[in-house]
Amino acid sequence: MFQGRDIACERGERRIFTGLNFTVAPGQALVLQGPNGCGKTSLIRIAATLLKAADGALTWNGIDVAENPEGHRANLHYIGHQDAVKGALSVRENIAMWARIRATTDDQTEAAMAAFDIAHLADTPTQYLSAGQHRRTALARLVASPAKLWLLDEPTVSLDQAGTACLQQAIAAHRAKNGMVMAATHIELGLDDAQILQLQPQLMTL
Repeated sequence: MFQGRDIACERGERRIFTGLNFTVAPGQALVLQGPNGCGKTSLIRIAATLLKAADGALTWNGIDVAENPEGHRANLHYIGHQDAVKGALSVRENIAMWARIRATTDDQTEAAMAAFDIAHLADTPTQYLSAGQHRRTALARLVASPAKLWLLDEPTVSLDQAGTACLQQAIAAHRAKNGMVMAATHIELGLDDAQILQLQPQLMTL
């Protein structure tokens, strides 16, 4: 179980939000909503320990993640606005690189390409891909290198309807295996049963 308690975020000298609480249990999804500038991206980055909270604590199964941040990062995948895809490498090489991080097999790489319908691009250097294909390659790491918690910040950027459907199916399969999802998104991802965390500067409700 992943929890945030009394989380606060500051940007410069301005407090973006404060006193924020959330819980994501196995199989659950939490969707962040709110206007631009309310801190959705900041909260995702705090959850990934890429940004330090001004106040509050994150816990994993009741243990403060600050005690073992590397262990926490081993339990998650963070997908942000940047794809983190190496243009000189092929689609397969990029995905296999992520798979090796968690010592998964070549079969997992193939499964990841199939999940995002990019197997036909396996040997293509990613610098020649369209924006949507580039994004599918980045998202394929979710399948190639399994992690318990997915932290997704506007994951459908550049995706067409078919690409979005691939992501929806991957999320459903992940949750069916007791995976957890925390997402900031304005696109329907088949998360009708998700918890909604509505963010407003200085006013947070769950």
